[in-house]
Amino acid sequence: MRKSHSTPTGKMLYPTLRYAAEMGGNLHSLELVLMLLLAFVASIAGVARRWQKPYPIVLVIGGLLLSFVPHLPAIPLNPDIVFLVFLPPLLYSAAWQTSWRDFRFNFTSIAMLAVGLVAFTVIGVAWVANRWLLKEFDWRAGVLLGAVVSPTDAIAASAIAKRLGLPRRIVDVLEGESLLNDATGLLALEFGLDLMLHGTAPTVTGGVLRLLWLVVGGVGVGLLLGIIFTRLEHWIDDGPVEIALGLVVPYGAYLAAEEVRASGVLAVVACGLYLGQQSARIFSPQVRMQAYAVWETLEFTLNGLVFVLIGLQLPTVLAGIKGYSHMEMIRNGIILSVALIVLRLVWVAPGSRVAYFIRRHLLRQHVPYPAMKASFVVGWTGMRGVVALAAALSLPEEIQQKNLIVFLTFCVIFVTLVLQGLTLPKVIRALGLDNISGPDCEENEARKLVLEEALAYLQESRDRAGEHAGHAYEDLIHQYEHRLEAVVDCGEPETTEGHSHRYREVALAAIHTERNALLRLRDEGRISDEVQRKIERELDLSEARRESPL
Repeated sequence: MRKSHSTPTGKMLYPTLRYAAEMGGNLHSLELVLMLLLAFVASIAGVARRWQKPYPIVLVIGGLLLSFVPHLPAIPLNPDIVFLVFLPPLLYSAAWQTSWRDFRFNFTSIAMLAVGLVAFTVIGVAWVANRWLLKEFDWRAGVLLGAVVSPTDAIAASAIAKRLGLPRRIVDVLEGESLLNDATGLLALEFGLDLMLHGTAPTVTGGVLRLLWLVVGGVGVGLLLGIIFTRLEHWIDDGPVEIALGLVVPYGAYLAAEEVRASGVLAVVACGLYLGQQSARIFSPQVRMQAYAVWETLEFTLNGLVFVLIGLQLPTVLAGIKGYSHMEMIRNGIILSVALIVLRLVWVAPGSRVAYFIRRHLLRQHVPYPAMKASFVVGWTGMRGVVALAAALSLPEEIQQKNLIVFLTFCVIFVTLVLQGLTLPKVIRALGLDNISGPDCEENEARKLVLEEALAYLQESRDRAGEHAGHAYEDLIHQYEHRLEAVVDCGEPETTEGHSHRYREVALAAIHTERNALLRLRDEGRISDEVQRKIERELDLSEARRESPL
């Protein structure tokens, strides 16, 4: 993304540094605003969790209400900050946690949404804008508007889907779409800017070549940096250093790809998918636990700030509208929002059937025929987020419709997040798709096989070790046997009053007793805080293991 059409995308770092320098002129105020925002994010997210609502939706509403507070200083959402500071780590974290096997298996369905739906949305919005929106929107401005609002934000949707037990294949498709449609939406925006500023539409050959370079170049840069990071990890065995390097990786992938005019989004996604697969080999258990904690906190903080900042943009958005009443603009915002919802619903049903035909008859994948209920749920999860708003704000000033596009994008984000986000649980329950995923046979089978192999190893080792080491082996064998008993075979009802359940209860009670004794020793001054923290960490790990049968 760029500030003006003539600025190379790879140079985005420089306006970002200028913006930081300007803000640094009043560092005390910046620190105060950041502290208050973080406190607001944490408190509102806590309220959202208590209400059992997706925190992105509650944060947007909270930010919107906060914008009405008198004398509140304006907090602009700089698009360069969004694309450079927020987007790379959020994409990287999502890609890291994505299953490559499931992503590859569902790629055809994901592509129908991330590529086909984006193109359909751009064309559909251009038609709606030309016929139903303000007179400033001809078909060229409509194409630009469609490109801006085409990327979806599936954070809230995937969170709701997981909590309600939506079938895993639907969740995988939604998460895969959110990883890729940012790249295709930004490519459409690039074409839309060329059309608006130069009056030239890309040729079919030029468009295909540009798309190929964005994909091949972006994926290539991401994989290259992933391989380099993997090699470095073999030379480093220090948790803080490894985590610090991991924080640099998504930014390096994004900037490197943008410098060669490839897709920074795809570079980050490719790097995250690759390193997510390699993490079991390159990280020690200690580093892996630390890294997960750091990334979970960072992801929550960045997401929270982004959604609050979206809500806080209302005064800035309204200030840019001149010559139209607020009611007239709101009416146009509703028309565009409804059009986007309808366009997605219209596309998903036939698109899922085309994907089914390709996967079943050409790729020979064993997938069920797409049900209308599942297609409707996927169609109802087209919520827009910060990428759409940042894309609108980044439009060059010479585009006369910029302020109108920014306002309409804000309306789309608010309507889709609040309306679809809050009604999605009811839609899922009404269609009978909640909690139908059933037992996780794959997980239970994996637990069972892992424990059985460990038991076989211990029994063989005990026989070789002789009687002098028999007691140590017997204790471990008994522990593994109890854990194996706790694993429920797929299709069998899980008992909660069995021997294995009682074993875990007794083990957890013993750990709590150890913890109370440890705290008493610390309070009495018989041990130092350092000793207390060391033993406490061991107890924490032991308790976490006892919470799970494996």
